[in-house]
Amino acid sequence: MYMSSLKHLYVQLKQYKESHKPLYFLSAMVFFWTIFDCILSYAVPLILTEHGFSATQMGFILGSSSIAGAAFDFLMCRFIKTVNFRRVFMFMFAISAVFPLILWQAKTIPIYILAMVVWGIYYDLYNFGLFDFVSCYTEKKEHAASFGIVQVFAYLAEIIAPLVASLLIVEYVDFKTFAGSAIFLLIGFLFLILLMVVTRKRKLVDLKCEDGYCAVKELPNSASQFRSWKKIGGYVFPALFLTFFLYTVDAFFWTIGPIYSEGLGLDGFNGLLLAAYALPFILAGIFVSKLTSKYGKLKVAYVAFLIGSILLSCFALVSAINPVFTIGLTFFVSMTIAISYPSLNGSYADYISEFPAIEKDVEGLEDFFTNIGYVIGPILSGFLADTLGIEKAFSAIGAIGVIFALVLIKSALRKKKLNEK
Repeated sequence: MYMSSLKHLYVQLKQYKESHKPLYFLSAMVFFWTIFDCILSYAVPLILTEHGFSATQMGFILGSSSIAGAAFDFLMCRFIKTVNFRRVFMFMFAISAVFPLILWQAKTIPIYILAMVVWGIYYDLYNFGLFDFVSCYTEKKEHAASFGIVQVFAYLAEIIAPLVASLLIVEYVDFKTFAGSAIFLLIGFLFLILLMVVTRKRKLVDLKCEDGYCAVKELPNSASQFRSWKKIGGYVFPALFLTFFLYTVDAFFWTIGPIYSEGLGLDGFNGLLLAAYALPFILAGIFVSKLTSKYGKLKVAYVAFLIGSILLSCFALVSAINPVFTIGLTFFVSMTIAISYPSLNGSYADYISEFPAIEKDVEGLEDFFTNIGYVIGPILSGFLADTLGIEKAFSAIGAIGVIFALVLIKSALRKKKLNEK
């Protein structure tokens, strides 16, 4: 649970100065690797539609990457006991290099699904490597701040990547797109080499890391896990459901967003839509803490969710007036999502601080509902795009969000009244 904003980055860099050089190399590596990843994230829906797949088929293909990631996560937890960030990141870069090669040659659904499996695996490896590095090379009290710094660089990359992608893609996705993404992957790999060099003789913060210890989660037996999740899930279900829905909306933007963007006709700046979507994530952290301290974490998350859903439901109307205006609308929708995320994370932290024994279960449930959102989101967005059109698909998920937001708010008010009695 960490805060990611430009203000946070400035404060931490001023405090750390030269003492956290490995963290800076890691952040640079993540920055360039994320640009590579997001360029291809922008290109994949376009590639699939260019090859004649329907939006629904595209959604199922993209959703398979999250299924593969979840399965790989399960296998890592079950069978891999020790992980070293160097080996993990080296493997991640090797698989990342294979991904565009498979995409370049893919023509059939099985090959595209293979590409999605590779995609899901290398993204999961990124998370494992990141957690291992932070746990072994930064003090425990600095973990949240360190994650926050890395995340700011990732968000900056997500802003830049769609703009780069739209410059590389003229009429259709061709070799330039893959070559351009490969350049960023190579630069990221060079920073990984530097990171490995500067950490070679650096003292480990946690002595357990000398034996290859890392943050791979222990997996209890399935029966006890599901019983525990069922009990705890009922208590935190509103927050979990909102987590699921927010990631579903995120999947909408990254699935059908690139297709809509390329139809804006902005001559090389079609990526502005997704850049506008990514920008609020490094801005919202500046004032979220003030809102949550004044009004409460879940209340802020619910109200922001409601406002964002109302705005998103207007997507088709705004697009009909002027498609370019949807860039501004997307920015404000994303701002509400960016407010909801840290508010939700704060509520999870509250649950954990109140009942420390359930920390692993809450984290596991949050991860599970996130994965479900990234499976359902692409499939639902593709189906709605085929049925209603892309603009109305965004409006439809916004309208559904309004209904769910009102239900969550009503439920919270009812619970508050019962507690007062």
